[in-house]
Amino acid sequence: MKNFMSILDYSKIELIDILDRADILADAWNNNCMPQSMKNKQIALWFYGQGFRNRVAFEVGARAMGASVSYIPGELGVHEPLEDIGHYLDKWFDIIVIRAKSHKDLCYLADNTTATIINARTDFNHPCEIMGDLQFIRKQRGSLEGLKVTFVGEVTNLCMSWFEAAARLPILVTQVAPINYLANKKILSSFNSNSVGKITVTNKLDSLLPETDLLYTDCWPKSENMKEIEANFLPYQITGERVTRLHKKSVFLPCPPVTRGQEVSAEAMDSDYCMNYQAKEFLLHTQNAIMEMALCL
Repeated sequence: MKNFMSILDYSKIELIDILDRADILADAWNNNCMPQSMKNKQIALWFYGQGFRNRVAFEVGARAMGASVSYIPGELGVHEPLEDIGHYLDKWFDIIVIRAKSHKDLCYLADNTTATIINARTDFNHPCEIMGDLQFIRKQRGSLEGLKVTFVGEVTNLCMSWFEAAARLPILVTQVAPINYLANKKILSSFNSNSVGKITVTNKLDSLLPETDLLYTDCWPKSENMKEIEANFLPYQITGERVTRLHKKSVFLPCPPVTRGQEVSAEAMDSDYCMNYQAKEFLLHTQNAIMEMALCL
């Protein structure tokens, strides 16, 4: 079996295979004829925090494909040593889907577990979320070739997984943020070295909008001094006026949970360019493809 910890763990061909399979599973879902390729498989869901979209999509998808699903309470690495946890869970589960506070803890568990580990989000990256968005945008465009992604926000786990995607797929990802919140040269060099796509950074947003295919936002940084954060990030808010500068086939995906009045305006959320509700359907299909792939390897 093979873990799904990072988009970088897979080649361009393997990632496209996942998206192709996700398209097939989407059709099966819509026609109520899901393959039972997870029949008699045991799936564990261990989720830190309050996020529900990925968790529910994993649960619904696994059950629709014949698996039994169990929830593990608590937080990874808090109540028991990780090496002990891995040995216990190995006896019961084929796949363990984990949203962890610490990426380091998740990697340690993966190294000490024979069951497949799927990264449902850590403080470092968020690969399943970005794979679902890639499937959706490919459906909209017909191809990922030459996709221009403008990511507005600091270097979050979502930003890192977009960088990972650009390293493996023929897309251009530009991070836009105040200068002090941009990815440093070391990060850019590590991702751009031998990458299929390209990663750039800038503190200028408006000039990018007419050429942007996918406009993506993340929430503002959390800080005790939110007045300072607002002063830095409010000039980058995606407003109704800004989305009108996108070209006709552009898509705007503000990552949920969305805070209207901070990274986006209410007007921008209500625009025809904003396709969040449609896009998040594809979490289900892409995560199903990832689980099925893991069981077949």
